[in-house]
Amino acid sequence: MSDSVLFDSVQLGPYTLKNRIVLPPLTRSRSSQPGNVPNDLMATYYRQRAGAGFMVTEGTQIEPRGQGYAWTPGIYSPEQVDGWRKVTDAVHAKGGIIFAQLWHVGRVSHTSLQPGGAAPVAPSAIPADNVKVFIETGPGQGALVLPSAPRALTTAEVKELVQLYAQAACNALEAGFDGVEIHSANGYLVNQFISVHTNRRDDEYGGSLENRLRFLREVTQAVADVVGKERMGVRFAPLFATTEEDRVYLGLVEEDPHTTYIEAVKVLEEIGVAYLSLAEADWDNAPELPEAFRADVRKNFTGKVIYAGKYTPARGVRVVEAGWGDLIAFGRPFIANPDLPERIAHDWPLNPVDSTAMYGGTDKGYTDYPTCQP
Repeated sequence: MSDSVLFDSVQLGPYTLKNRIVLPPLTRSRSSQPGNVPNDLMATYYRQRAGAGFMVTEGTQIEPRGQGYAWTPGIYSPEQVDGWRKVTDAVHAKGGIIFAQLWHVGRVSHTSLQPGGAAPVAPSAIPADNVKVFIETGPGQGALVLPSAPRALTTAEVKELVQLYAQAACNALEAGFDGVEIHSANGYLVNQFISVHTNRRDDEYGGSLENRLRFLREVTQAVADVVGKERMGVRFAPLFATTEEDRVYLGLVEEDPHTTYIEAVKVLEEIGVAYLSLAEADWDNAPELPEAFRADVRKNFTGKVIYAGKYTPARGVRVVEAGWGDLIAFGRPFIANPDLPERIAHDWPLNPVDSTAMYGGTDKGYTDYPTCQP
C-alpha cells in the first residue's frame, strides 16, 4: 500500500495544506517561568516540525485557572502572546500553518496550580480520581499527584468562561496563529460539561444532552465569531469501551458514546467549523472507533476530519482511502522525528522516543533529535 495519498494537498478553510500529515497537540511542559511563557526553545521545536501539512500547538490554557500541569504555556497575558509570536514567526518562516489549541482543564488540576491556592473549577463538585496531574515541587522538579477536589461553577461564571475562550482566541490572532482548536477531549473542561459523569448541574448547562452540549455550542460560536468558522476546529476523544478496564479513562466513558458524540458533531456542523479532530485511545489493546461511528461522522459533518492515536502511515492511508478522514496526526513519532514527513516519504527508519524527557526539562529529548539529512 502506497503512502503517496498522505502527500496530497488538502484545502482546510482558507489554507492549502502541502500534505495530510498533522502535528497534533502534544504537552511538553517547556514554557519559561514565572508566567508560563512560550520561549525560543519552543519556537525551535515547532520550526523543526513545520514540514507537517498542518500543526496544532500543545494545550494552551486560556486563563490561570485552566492550568492542570506544571510548566504548560498560557495565552492570556501579554508576555505569553509575545512568546507565541516567536513560535508563529518561526513556523511561518518555514512555510508552516499552525493553530493554537485553547485549553482549560477544569477539575483536572491541583490547588498548587490555581491562583491563590483555590479549588479547581468544574461543572459540578465531583473529584477526578482516575488521573494524576504534574505539579512543581522545586525549580525544574515535579511530582504526579491526585487532582484536588473542585468547586462547581455558578451559571454566571460559566458565561464568563465562554468570553474567556473568545478572548483567548483574540489573543491567538494577535500572536500570529492561523486559527485555533478548542480542546473538548480527554476529560477536560468542555468534555466535563458534555459528560453525565461530571455534569450534575440543574441549570441550562446540565441535565439533557442538549443542555450538556450548550457550553460546547456557546464556546464554539464565541470563538468562531472572533476567528471565523473557517479558521477553527474542535477536538473530541470519544471512547467506545469494550472491557471494564477500558472504562477507566478520567471517568468519562459515556453509556452511549455514539449518540453523544454524533449530536456533538451536529453542533459543530451547524456552526460550520473547518475541521473535527478525533483522538482515539492510544494505549495497548485500546478499542478502535467503530466503522459505523466513523461513517456517521462523515454523514453529519462536511468539514475536514483529522484522526489521531497510534497511527502508522499504512493505517492512516486506510482511513483516508476508506473516506473516513482527510488528515492523519502522528504524535509520538513526530516528537522523536522532526523530519517525519520526509521519513515517511522515503521510508527512512524512525528515531525512538526518549520517554524520560517527555515533560519538562531542557532541549534533551525535545529539540535534539537528529534528522536523516543535515
